[in-house]
Amino acid sequence: MTTVLVLNSGSSSLKYQLVDPASGEALAGGIVERIGEADGRVKHEAKGEELVRDLPVPDHGEALRIVMGLFDEVGPSLAEAGIAAVGHRVVHGGEVFSAPTLIDDDVVAGVRDLVPLAPLHNPANVTGIEVARELLHVPHVAVFDTAFFSTLPQAATTYALDRKVAAEHGVRRYGFHGTSHQFVSAAVAEHPAVLAKLAAEGRGPETLRQVVLHLGNGASASAVLGGAPVDTSMGLTPLEGLVMGTRSGDLDAGIIFHLVRGGMSGDEVDTLLNKRSGLLGMSGVGDMRELQKLVASGDGDARLALDVYLHRLRKYVGAYAAVLGGIDVLTFTAGVGENDHRIRSGVVRGLKFLGLTVDPAANESRSDEARVISVRKSGSLVGDDSPAEPHPLVEPTETPLVMVVPTNEELAIARQTMALVEG
Repeated sequence: MTTVLVLNSGSSSLKYQLVDPASGEALAGGIVERIGEADGRVKHEAKGEELVRDLPVPDHGEALRIVMGLFDEVGPSLAEAGIAAVGHRVVHGGEVFSAPTLIDDDVVAGVRDLVPLAPLHNPANVTGIEVARELLHVPHVAVFDTAFFSTLPQAATTYALDRKVAAEHGVRRYGFHGTSHQFVSAAVAEHPAVLAKLAAEGRGPETLRQVVLHLGNGASASAVLGGAPVDTSMGLTPLEGLVMGTRSGDLDAGIIFHLVRGGMSGDEVDTLLNKRSGLLGMSGVGDMRELQKLVASGDGDARLALDVYLHRLRKYVGAYAAVLGGIDVLTFTAGVGENDHRIRSGVVRGLKFLGLTVDPAANESRSDEARVISVRKSGSLVGDDSPAEPHPLVEPTETPLVMVVPTNEELAIARQTMALVEG
């Protein structure tokens, strides 16, 4: 067996997973939380069992030492697991890193130089890399969240700013969640239902038009044509785009100046938009499960927050249909996208003019497998609330599919890491 240890270092957490890239099996994994605090916690899962310990975790170095100790204590032993490399999730690669990269001192310095573009993420990524390189003497590979979107057309990456200012400060759309969007869009392109649809329409995979919605606490959308991204909702930072758990997503930039003139500092506005906005700011809760409970109880603020969330999603799907010249597949992924059928039906309900509908039974069923939740019956589409005839401008064979595809960023990072090391 050959394995890859995947590490995702946050400012106060360390997520990890030991993956067999060949089989896709996760042999073990977990998270160290509240790093730097006296009441740290580690959760380690292996062999179907979870071990939880509360203990001080002063820094990332100690966090990784604890993790390595748990592998020895609980298993599987890293020495016996054939660990070939460590794959590191790095949030921002800027214009420097557009593919998985073997880490050396120059790469560490390059990631550190990009801290101004991702001040909340890249510092922790650098720390995790430095600690892991000291403790694990195998090849280390950086896999960048921005890499998949490095080939976006200039029309999609360019902001309408003074070009000299934009160039001097590296201001452009970079996009994030790229590892997930790449993994999911590739899985969609290989799905039997999608292949059958393309064959029935006499088309090749290079014509496949996808919109992927990665909906978790952070949320992003992408438009993918023939496997290549042509647009995405996150921009210079992960703040732009969809409504998220604590992030505002799109807003008038003039709001920032208005708040600063009203007495808030730049740092206070930064905290407001990244940590106190989104669903949390509108409703008081940032978790979609809690929001749905409040909506069910009749809470007006929660209802409005959900309406804003769905409105923004529908707007992006419609915009990306225009960018792509139509939609063949709309895919939901990540925590909310995979698990909340109400969000899926709420998005699609407003998009029947694109031929998009969902079958209630298929939508509400739970599965860990990639699946189609739109169903054709006797030339009609089964809608989310009642049978609906296809839109008159949509030929039956051109009816788009709606899918749920579980993402697996750890497996994607492990496979990209192994491919680079073996190459």
